[in-house]
Amino acid sequence: MQDNPVITFIGSGNMASALIGGMVKQGVAASNIIVAGPEQEQLDSLQKQLGVRVTTDNASAVKEADIVVFAIKPQIFRAVLEPLREAVATSQPLLLSIAAGITTAAMRDWLQQPAAIVRCMPNTPALVQQGATGMFANDQVSESQKQLAQSVMDAVGISLWLDTESQIDAVTAVSGSGPAYYFLVMEAMEAAAIKMGLDPDTARRLTQKTALGAAALASDGDQDPAQLRINVTSPGGTTERALQEFEKGGLKPLFETAMEGAKQRSIELAELDS
Repeated sequence: MQDNPVITFIGSGNMASALIGGMVKQGVAASNIIVAGPEQEQLDSLQKQLGVRVTTDNASAVKEADIVVFAIKPQIFRAVLEPLREAVATSQPLLLSIAAGITTAAMRDWLQQPAAIVRCMPNTPALVQQGATGMFANDQVSESQKQLAQSVMDAVGISLWLDTESQIDAVTAVSGSGPAYYFLVMEAMEAAAIKMGLDPDTARRLTQKTALGAAALASDGDQDPAQLRINVTSPGGTTERALQEFEKGGLKPLFETAMEGAKQRSIELAELDS
């Protein structure tokens, strides 16, 4: 792997834009990034904003690449990948997919050849460089290619390697779908605060800052969430009363059931797409 790898993006949507912007901020030369896709307006916008190279010719972009990032919707993945067989065979790049439900085996079958593939499950906070990504590499991926793949995803947050591809389904349930769980809690807190007499703007701002502050405490300190909860729960106090109501409502087992449902749906979707 060369010192200044050429990185091709197939797709020019929000996630691609976030990854490219993060890499440019970290010092990756924009001239080493190629963005390919059918939307000329999106391509022109990225070229103007970030100085990257753009093209509507996927195959030519792949032939130049050391790593190809597929930032496209799962339902069009096969139609995009199959015409790239020759280009992949020629340049033999690392293939990095952020498409949900598309397995490494499916990609290999569609290419009809062995390939170095890293499958990723990022989440939407990557759009503000606060993402959390699970990554799995097949047995064709070298150590230097793993480092390259991680450098791409680390541009928008943290990335963690998985031992088995099946763990992607658990990652989907935790961090892939996870932002929605927190949004639901925030939505419920705002609604309750308004019922208690706060105006909507005050309820929203207090809820948002509380969520941000709690996440910062959990991320920056050396105490786990259980201990942080204990620290803020005075015996006989207001927090204890609220937590007792959550326990009565079965909050923890409900989370377990919900997340297991998300995991099973991830498995089902992968089977459909394969």
